[in-house]
Amino acid sequence: MSKTYKPLLVKYLSKTRIYRYEDIQLEISPQVFHPGFFTSTQLLLQYIRRFPLRNKLVLELGAGSGLIAMQAAREGALVTATDINPVAIEYLHSNSLQNNILLEIIHSDLFAGIPCRSFDIIAINPPYYKKDPLAPGDYAWFCGEKGEYFTRLFNQLPGYMHENTQVLMVLCDGCDIRMIEGAAARNGCMLQLMMTKQNMLEKNFIYKIEKKN
Repeated sequence: MSKTYKPLLVKYLSKTRIYRYEDIQLEISPQVFHPGFFTSTQLLLQYIRRFPLRNKLVLELGAGSGLIAMQAAREGALVTATDINPVAIEYLHSNSLQNNILLEIIHSDLFAGIPCRSFDIIAINPPYYKKDPLAPGDYAWFCGEKGEYFTRLFNQLPGYMHENTQVLMVLCDGCDIRMIEGAAARNGCMLQLMMTKQNMLEKNFIYKIEKKN
C-alpha cells in the first residue's frame, strides 16, 4: 500500500498546500513537514491537549508547520515555536498572523537560539532517519548518519526543564529506537513509553523524556 501511496503523496506535496485543523488554517510549503498526511504531529497534539494548557510555558521544538504551537496558544498557553529551517520560520510568521495567534518564533538549531529558561511542556516531533541532512527541508526527516541530532538534543534538553516539565516526543517503528534510548541514557535522560497507536502505514509511539535521578 505504501508503494502506491508514496508517489502520489510526493507529487501532491511538491506544491504549497492549504491545511485546516479545527479553526486553524495553515499554508504548508513543500519544504515543511505536512501535519495532515503524517499522523505523528496530530497524535502528539492530541496527547498534549490532555494537559491544562492555559498560562503554561510551551515549547514546540522543531515546529515545522507550527500546528501544535498554534493549537496550544489557542488554548491559552504562552508558546515558543522554533525551527532550523528558514522556510518554516517564514511560514510560521505568516500563518500565525493569518490566524491571529501570538507566538514567540525563533530560528534555532535545537536550543542554540533559545534564551535559557524552563518550560512547562516541550513537544518534539524529531527527525529520526539516519542520514545527513543536506538541504533545509531535510532537517525535518534526517538526524545524521549516527543520530547526532539525538545526542545534541539530550545533552541540551535538561537545561530547559524544571522538576515538573512534561517533555513529550513522538517516534515511529521505522526509526532506531534503541539508538535513541542509548543517546538519552548517555546524556542523563530516559524515555518512558506513554502511548502506542497503529495506523495503515506505521506504528507511532509517544514517549515522555525525564532526567535520571
